[in-house]
Amino acid sequence: SFIPRAFSITHVNLTHRNWTAVGLPDCEDLPIVDPRGLLTPLYDSWSLDGWVIGDNGRVLLPSRESGAVHRFDMADGVAVQTETTREGMKLANRAWVEHHGERAICRMQLEAGSDKAGWLVVALRPYNAEGISFIHQLALSADRRTWHVDEKQRVEFSAAADRHHISDYRNGDVYLRLRDLQDQQSGECDIGMVTAAAMFRLEAGRARTVTVSVSLPGEDESEPPPEVSWKQALNGHCRLQLPDERMQFLYDAALRTLVLHSPGDVYPGPYTYKRFWFRDAAFIIHGLLCAGLVDRAERALDRFPARQTVLGYFHSQEGEWDANGEVLWIMRRFCELTGRDLKPEWHKALVAGARWIVRKRLADNGDSPHSGLLPAGFSAEHLGPNDYYYWDDFWGVAGLRDAAVLCARQGDNALHDEFLREADAFRETIDRSLAAVATRLGRPGMPASPYRRLDAGSIGSIVAGYPLQLHDADDPRLLDTAEFLLQNCFVDDGFFQDMIHSGINAYLTLHVAQVLLRAGDARCFSLITRVAELASPTGQWPEAIHPRTLGGCMGDGQHVWAAAEWVLMVRNCFVREEGDRLVLVSGLMRQWLEAGEAVFFGPAPTAFGSLSITASLTGSGAAQQLRVAWTGDWRAAAPTVEIRVPGCAVVIAGPGETSVDVAADQFK
Repeated sequence: SFIPRAFSITHVNLTHRNWTAVGLPDCEDLPIVDPRGLLTPLYDSWSLDGWVIGDNGRVLLPSRESGAVHRFDMADGVAVQTETTREGMKLANRAWVEHHGERAICRMQLEAGSDKAGWLVVALRPYNAEGISFIHQLALSADRRTWHVDEKQRVEFSAAADRHHISDYRNGDVYLRLRDLQDQQSGECDIGMVTAAAMFRLEAGRARTVTVSVSLPGEDESEPPPEVSWKQALNGHCRLQLPDERMQFLYDAALRTLVLHSPGDVYPGPYTYKRFWFRDAAFIIHGLLCAGLVDRAERALDRFPARQTVLGYFHSQEGEWDANGEVLWIMRRFCELTGRDLKPEWHKALVAGARWIVRKRLADNGDSPHSGLLPAGFSAEHLGPNDYYYWDDFWGVAGLRDAAVLCARQGDNALHDEFLREADAFRETIDRSLAAVATRLGRPGMPASPYRRLDAGSIGSIVAGYPLQLHDADDPRLLDTAEFLLQNCFVDDGFFQDMIHSGINAYLTLHVAQVLLRAGDARCFSLITRVAELASPTGQWPEAIHPRTLGGCMGDGQHVWAAAEWVLMVRNCFVREEGDRLVLVSGLMRQWLEAGEAVFFGPAPTAFGSLSITASLTGSGAAQQLRVAWTGDWRAAAPTVEIRVPGCAVVIAGPGETSVDVAADQFK
């Protein structure tokens, strides 16, 4: 067996931490649904379940079924549909959120059927996918259509309950009382384990539908949530068109995950991680930007300066010294991808943040391997205990360089020179430290810190290649680190982080895939494919995945950083920047084109303007060619465009050229 180490003291569920959020754009409330349809409508609350009970003793309990049809429906907003069947009984459970007047309402629609007479049961459960959520009091209204939970929340039914039962800790679960003839209208439990069942009669062979509704409180109960439609929220987004249904679905689901979790601040999850980190925010906002959701990204960035201390530290958690570099980097990416100038209120925060990095560095006296680096800190928790992490240092260098570039764009050459000088000095210090480590290890790979061997924490050091591009794509230090990870830290083509996460990590697997993509290493495709396979039926990834059950084993059961990385991976497969040029279709997969349909991606924001790309196979046999065509809305002169079809020679487009044909016989 495998027992994750993870946060086992605080996490009850270590094998199936999987759930999917439903909600509305710009609404703070994110109800979650587990893989069998259990709905937790309020944050960290009790849950609602649906059962079918036959008069003949048969039962359909979704949580006890080994299989279910579980899917993410994007046809009209977002909804989670769960269908289970057993011995002539079936239950379809659909959960979603909709606007109703000035409130947002979470709905669960249960459609049940049975070949024999029985009951559709709406069950109130004092727990959720994470653990216990106490219920001390419950009362059924006189019209038998409303539960009053702890005198604070209301659960409403679309029909009056035909029978009703309540139980407590001492009398066992309400499931044991479903065949009682006497109703219970109210109940209490000093332990906090009230359970309840509202029962609706089923006639043999006739389906019955009951809808359960819970009003969502919102961030401020005095103000209704903004009524933003999904069409408005996704307006202008970068579209992907693929014949590969799985890849298409995952991209579309990831976009909606990003929208749901960016109501103002951006959150890396709907439950366990429904709070703010600069680290996750930088990657998620980058995903929003590259997907063309610029206004949403800008709104989140506007909140950054308020979180900066008077000393210039962008503080979300103490001891995480990567935050300042991440903020300065994402500010530059915003300006690059939009063509806009730095906002005045951002400029002040940027200057203070850059100077904080300079002051925070240790003295560069050369007496120790960490001289001149940032202090020991907790940093990204998956790297290990407090140490002098190169992850922090690479972000610091990138932040200073980005601050220099942005100051130059503002016409402040003095600040540009100051920050560039500091960035170069910091980079020299890191290179010197890495050279000493390479001598100690006998290879160029980059460990997590100057005092570590190469281990799973080395995943943090490849940030120098992706996304920061501080190292060239073929830098021996970068490639040796990636090779070590591939040979020693992967399970079935997924990166297994054995520190803290104690599972396969989707977004870190994609970090390695991005490094391989830049290097033209075809192994990136097996990693991308594996991450797609590891997604849940609803198109989501938990933070860490149990290697045996393939359920979540740590962190949030729906990890938004992972969704952002999927968007960024798809984007970079079609277009990415390398210095002063654009690289097209370096991650194009041949199987996407075998159906004879063209693939499309765009309009994709880039540092040079927006771009739309179409790729298709033409001709047949030995004469078959791959045609890559693009249209660019450039902000200045058209950049140099390289077409790097996997397996084929690099083609550099000529001036004014907007399509290229490549012999397809080498295309893999």
